[in-house]
Amino acid sequence: MKTQHIIVVRHNERWHAEWSIIRRRIVWRFEQSGIADCLVAVEHVGSTAVCGLWAKPILDVDLVYRTTEDLPSVIEALQALEYIDEGDLGIKNREAFTYRQLPGLMAHHLYACPQNSSELNRHIVFRNYLQTHPEAVGEYSRVKREAAQRYPDDIENYMAYKAPVIEHIYQTCGLL
Repeated sequence: MKTQHIIVVRHNERWHAEWSIIRRRIVWRFEQSGIADCLVAVEHVGSTAVCGLWAKPILDVDLVYRTTEDLPSVIEALQALEYIDEGDLGIKNREAFTYRQLPGLMAHHLYACPQNSSELNRHIVFRNYLQTHPEAVGEYSRVKREAAQRYPDDIENYMAYKAPVIEHIYQTCGLL
């Protein structure tokens, strides 16, 4: 799924329920495939997972599996749910998935990471930090709104505008 026009909106309490629907669907598929034992968790990460944080209304979901040896089974299970494997897109130990149409599901990005993935750790630490630091949520929300206003059709500049506040948060929570 590619960003068309960047819209940042107030946090919506419904996002957690939408994530839960996606999570249940994934868990069900892994159970039906007989590979539930390789599934460690399905995490709601990114801005939509943080109460009060303004966000693009697109969920970020990290499927966590045991080891890299489980990846072929993970890919097969997700393909049965109509996800399309895009590979790691240059980020080690993080497989990206897209889809064409999944009626009834909120727009989302899906990633599969082994439980020891540094990218997974970054997502979790960043989310957890924001969930417990309202001042950081306020600042990050302000910057995201400004970025979307300045660059509504330019994802690269939108991301670059947010980069300094993200880097500051990374430093504060020990990711840099």
